This record gives sequence, structure tokens and C-alpha cells, in this order.
Amino acid sequence: MCGINNTRFGAVPANIVWDVVRGDTAVLTIEFLNSDETTGWSTEGWTYKATAYDKFGDVLDELTINSGGSSVMIIAPAAITENWGTAYGLSVANLIFDLEVTFEDELGIVVWTPVVGTINVIGDVTPGGLL
Repeated sequence: MCGINNTRFGAVPANIVWDVVRGDTAVLTIEFLNSDETTGWSTEGWTYKATAYDKFGDVLDELTINSGGSSVMIIAPAAITENWGTAYGLSVANLIFDLEVTFEDELGIVVWTPVVGTINVIGDVTPGGLL
């Protein structure tokens, strides 16, 4: 009898849903911790890039990154989020995003995506954005 063996390899990124109000500045902080969940990783020499993708507008938005110690802040500035979604409602768009890390180790240059997810855009009602 022959069975199917599902073997998976690789690192599965954390999958996050990030709620953002259209037209607001939004910040998501990621903390890189050791298995004891208190000691931070050494992230010296790491570079970061985060991007959001709107499949309906076919637009890539580069998000701002601030990092220090073992944490990184992904920032979606209001000037970018004001363009996310149309109309009024509780959920006006869903964009995908990721955080990409680049560093060098004994393997050479390593590119790693530890976080992927969805940005759930909540519609604003107060005038001031594009609507």
C-alpha cells in the first residue's frame, strides 16, 4: 500500500492581520525573541524592507522601517494609507504585506521573510482623505 507523505521544509513566516484606518498613520512593532520569549535576538547588521500590495490597483507601497535592538517598527504613513480603499464601510480594502530581512552569516547573504499578512483597511468617515 502506498501512502502520501507530506513533508514540509523551511521557515513558515508569522501570518498577521493588521487593522489600519484609512488616512491614519499606523505602526506595527515586531519583536525578535529567542525561544525563552524574553531575550531579544542580536539583529546587528540586519536590513529591513516592508511592502504593501493592493491587487485591485496593482500598486506596491514601500512602508517605512525604524529598527533598534531586537525590534522593528513597520510604519504606514497617513500619506500612503489615505489612498487605500474606496467608499465608506468597516472594511474597504485588504492588502497583502510582508517584512523582508537581509543579513550576512556563514552562508553568505541571507534573505528571510519572517512576517507576511493582510492589512485590513477600515474606512474613515471624517472628511480629509480622498473621498
